[in-house]
Amino acid sequence: MQSIILIGKPNVGKSSLFNRIAKQRIAITSEISGTTRDTNKTEVQINDKKALLIDSGGLDESDELFKNVKKNTLKVAKESDIILYLVDGKLAPDDEDRHFFYSLKKLGKPIALVINKVDNKKDEERAWEFANFGVKEIFNLSVTHNVGLDELYIWLEKFLDEQFLIADEEENLEDFLEHYEEGKEFNFKEVNQNHIRVGIVGRVNVGKSSLLNALVKEERSVVSSIAGTTIDPVNESIIHKDKMIEFVDTAGIRKRGKIQGLERFALNRTEKILEKSQIALLVLDANEGFNELDERIAGLVAKHYLGVIIVLNKWDKTEFEFDKVVKELKLDRFKFLAYAPIISVSALSGKRVHVLLDKILEVFENFTQKIPTSKLNDLIAQATKAHPLPHDYGKLVKIYYAVQYDLAPPKIALIMNRPKALHFSYKRYLQNQIRKKFNFEGVPLIIASRKKGNKDNDE
Repeated sequence: MQSIILIGKPNVGKSSLFNRIAKQRIAITSEISGTTRDTNKTEVQINDKKALLIDSGGLDESDELFKNVKKNTLKVAKESDIILYLVDGKLAPDDEDRHFFYSLKKLGKPIALVINKVDNKKDEERAWEFANFGVKEIFNLSVTHNVGLDELYIWLEKFLDEQFLIADEEENLEDFLEHYEEGKEFNFKEVNQNHIRVGIVGRVNVGKSSLLNALVKEERSVVSSIAGTTIDPVNESIIHKDKMIEFVDTAGIRKRGKIQGLERFALNRTEKILEKSQIALLVLDANEGFNELDERIAGLVAKHYLGVIIVLNKWDKTEFEFDKVVKELKLDRFKFLAYAPIISVSALSGKRVHVLLDKILEVFENFTQKIPTSKLNDLIAQATKAHPLPHDYGKLVKIYYAVQYDLAPPKIALIMNRPKALHFSYKRYLQNQIRKKFNFEGVPLIIASRKKGNKDNDE
């Protein structure tokens, strides 16, 4: 995954831009120059691509502390893949900024000049003065008013690799293609169809422990109205229709500023549980409504490419309409989990909890589904005929064939002449066509593009 560093003198808005791109308040921002002293990192999504975003300390030499901050910042910049150099659009260009910018440009990395605080016409006129930096990649932003970021995202996207594959699956794909013979079916790795691992996740006090008790039909997990009762993961297995389902009730996740004591360890354990799970039950409090923290936890599930079922708990207490809630979740808050089934339950009364067990089996079947290569290629041929692939600067883009190379979750390789020309919007179109033909409810569908007869997907 490529890294993007935000760099510049103190108080130009690096941390504000960091928070804006991350879509959450991670870095502390203030009017005090030099608030950020260490580098701050987080994984972000630029359109449909992922990157590691780095917020750095300001370039300043006013005292010994800031000299060390500057030294560390430049060291991280050398290790980064893309550089965004920020300046204050309220001030005229100065020689120190030019010196820093030219020094960074010599690193030979993609670099852009970002002029922040361009809030009005007067600021736009002043921003023209930065043209003497001699760089084409200049972006006028107002981070405060969320203006100008779309153009910056388009520029960044050109240098970011597709991240539809889990990072450590890249090698699996290349190894598969090396041994795969076109037209022959492939023997997939064995998945234990009789043992399903399910992680129960959600923020504190949404009823995860009550749900576990209702699923296993015994008081296995301690239930309390005190938020954060569960710290250690609680495991319990049941047999349902000859399948063993192993549930793990994870500790609830609080907002960052409210994580206290032992709950810090609980967060790490939740991550480890998701790494080992195949399906996640994302539990929401239907009575309270949903917030940003629910979205972040949903993002954690998506990050691990798990099968997922969204559980609306405490439905017996809510006044919301089911159809409106589904629309809010699938079209707004959790668009990236639009494939997830949504089930309303009441864990305390046990109402509709039994529906979850059958749905878990169904989602697991989808999670381990194998698509016959011939049927997959027939579908891809029909899809590309109905909506031809866009040309790449006038050159024809072709998909020679498609093949499923892994499961749990399903992963499909498209063997092409120009794999980098496959736009994320067209990839999404193909995903939707595959979902219409085959049942992938509750399951992420990973598509990778590769060049025929060459491991390298560059032209």
